[in-house]
Amino acid sequence: MKILARGEKIRTEELKLKLSSVDCDLKLIDDTDLSSANLGDYDLIFDLDFDEHDDQLKYYAALTIPVIVSCVKTQLAKDVHEFASRNVSCTLIGMNCLPTFINRDLAELSVYRDDDKVKVEKLMNQLNWKYKIVVDRVGMVTPRIIFMIINEACYTVQEGTASINDIDISMKLGTNYPNGPFEWADKIGVKHVYETLEAIYNDTHDERYKICSLLKTKYLKAENFF
Repeated sequence: MKILARGEKIRTEELKLKLSSVDCDLKLIDDTDLSSANLGDYDLIFDLDFDEHDDQLKYYAALTIPVIVSCVKTQLAKDVHEFASRNVSCTLIGMNCLPTFINRDLAELSVYRDDDKVKVEKLMNQLNWKYKIVVDRVGMVTPRIIFMIINEACYTVQEGTASINDIDISMKLGTNYPNGPFEWADKIGVKHVYETLEAIYNDTHDERYKICSLLKTKYLKAENFF
């Protein structure tokens, strides 16, 4: 299987680890334009930065192969709706491709067409990946939960109830999470946490996703928590 993966290095390297046991010819390219990439030469394409560059759909729409795109800050249905012709032939699959979420035991996927679920099952069997298909909505499932926890932790710090270190230690010891919320935010990227929460709030207008000013300030100043 010939696979092309496009995206920032932190994500392509994580995907490389995820595919390490798969018999494939993997080509990694950076976050550049796809006009000269000979996409028809591949059996599968990953666009790990699609959330930031959904205009790249113009390169994938006419293909007849599976195209897996990062679809957390956006929604497949919305992207296709806004596409000039709205005619998409490829098997378009959304995936949680934010940093730290790619090389996991379970791939979180969405589909544009329900009929493509059979094709997804076949593809996942080829990759030997465990997966779960979730509703095609902004934020998918896992990011909504984790980013809401990070946001609530920010409110707790902002109110002076506990420190960043205290919260991280308590969450790891009390819930057995692999990371505390602030450590996790830094690993994922404060930018991605903020932009995903903003997209979810704009989509749902649910107060649970209203962004804490501490998180917003970190985002605007391009700062980490540690």
